[in-house]
Amino acid sequence: MGSEHSDAEGGDTTAMALKILVAGGFGVGKTTLVGAVSEIRPLRTEELLSEAGQSVDDTGGVDRKTTTTVAMDFGRITIRSGLSLYLFGTPGQDRFWFLWDELSQGALGAVVLADTRRLEDCFPAVDYFEHRHIPFVVAVNCFASARTYGAHEVSRALDLDRGTPVVLCDARDRDSGKEVLIRLVEYAGRMHTARLLDTVG
Repeated sequence: MGSEHSDAEGGDTTAMALKILVAGGFGVGKTTLVGAVSEIRPLRTEELLSEAGQSVDDTGGVDRKTTTTVAMDFGRITIRSGLSLYLFGTPGQDRFWFLWDELSQGALGAVVLADTRRLEDCFPAVDYFEHRHIPFVVAVNCFASARTYGAHEVSRALDLDRGTPVVLCDARDRDSGKEVLIRLVEYAGRMHTARLLDTVG
């Protein structure tokens, strides 16, 4: 999607806004990433974890987490002049996955956040985007208490398709998060171009 507007000189400039999803398991840092990179005050739909959810929400490994996203997080970042990204953080628990189909409509691609202490938690997101042919990168959120693994090790453990980027990041750091988003935009651009060429070939 894009929109045209006039600049101060009276000429036309084209501004493009791209939709990006931020997905992954429960407590992996999706809300943190969106909040760290967003240049506007992020919209959050967090609720306190309750006793009622204990039977359905697996909080293993994230015992100190007290809130959860129940619809989505939303933020915006300008990558360069004329190019902005709208970020939609997806809810991590199984019971909110029905929202993913709605959120993924029109998305250029996705960031799948991973925690190497609970790598299996990002399998559903990886499967979701692979089956729908939505380009994605895996961003390993490097927690201080987690053992460090290389990108190749993570790629092999997740059985990713050849060429799917894996990057290490700190979801709390704006520059680190921005680098992840730039990698995604570049990768998704190559994927979409290749598909267009396939259709006309």
